[in-house]
Amino acid sequence: MGRITLDQVTKSFGAVEVIPPLNLTIDEGEFVVFVGPSGCGKSTLLRLIAGLEDVSSGEIRIDREVATHLPPAKRGLAMVFQSYALYPHMSVRKNIAFPLKMAGMDKAEQDKRVDYAAGVLNLTDYLDRRPGQLSGGQRQRVAIGRAIVREPAAFLFDEPLSNLDAALRVGMRLEISELHERLKTTMIYVTHDQVEAMTMADKIVVLHAGVIEQVGSPLELYHTPRNKFVAGFIGSPKMNILEGPVAAQHNASAIGVRPEHLASSAESGTWEGRVGVSEHLGSDTFFHVHDTGLAETITVRASGEMPLRHGDRIFLTPDPDKIHRFDAEGLRMP
Repeated sequence: MGRITLDQVTKSFGAVEVIPPLNLTIDEGEFVVFVGPSGCGKSTLLRLIAGLEDVSSGEIRIDREVATHLPPAKRGLAMVFQSYALYPHMSVRKNIAFPLKMAGMDKAEQDKRVDYAAGVLNLTDYLDRRPGQLSGGQRQRVAIGRAIVREPAAFLFDEPLSNLDAALRVGMRLEISELHERLKTTMIYVTHDQVEAMTMADKIVVLHAGVIEQVGSPLELYHTPRNKFVAGFIGSPKMNILEGPVAAQHNASAIGVRPEHLASSAESGTWEGRVGVSEHLGSDTFFHVHDTGLAETITVRASGEMPLRHGDRIFLTPDPDKIHRFDAEGLRMP
């Protein structure tokens, strides 16, 4: 249960094609993350799978059954939205049980499923409360619980953490990942946050202007980005892209070096520059280096103890085995 296939799927709004012909297979039990900048088509693609948008052409199959024109309720999928969409006058128990009640399920079976979901999500002690008495993270868990009780073939998450503060985002990220390990159900998760994508996904789908730029595991995308777009999008801080003579030295139109693959020194190195803004994070410091003659800014990840200040001279040396080369089309070179 939970294998989803998209075959030459397209979506247009009037004369504007937002999803060109697209092929994608999501295997049973996978945790797949759609990631990309705003407007890249990731939420539209999720809504096509859910049946909340009609495809313009192509075919969607769920567990080998053609679902292209099935209504959302018939697809066996459960969607968790950015907004919790809870009923404020209902208890947590009634909110979670609502889709089962609407389906006419026996009350005993409803209670059994609600109790199971509450146990999985650590909500048992909150079943008699109303949403207004819960934190943002607890309310999001209630929304997930409402999806769990339906026992879907796959869960669809549309930027579910974007309304939470930073600490809650980290906590919920871990909880959703743990939930996937427990349930082993297919999950598709949309986010613009590549850190969420890297830390949660079995497989990442990088989208840009409706086009799939690359599909692979987090480490595949990190170590072997297919093109400059993926290279610059995956990784935090993003990869430094350098062009001109320094790229020509490596027989490329552009080279990429990640901040963590640059050694830094106050005495000597391959490239010289001046320290601009420094971001001190405790164990690490990110220096934004100017006046190198290579790029407007080069970001380097250094030890948190490195005692350099704004305006100080700094030397950078790239790890020769970690330099990425790109051709004139922006594609990765061997």
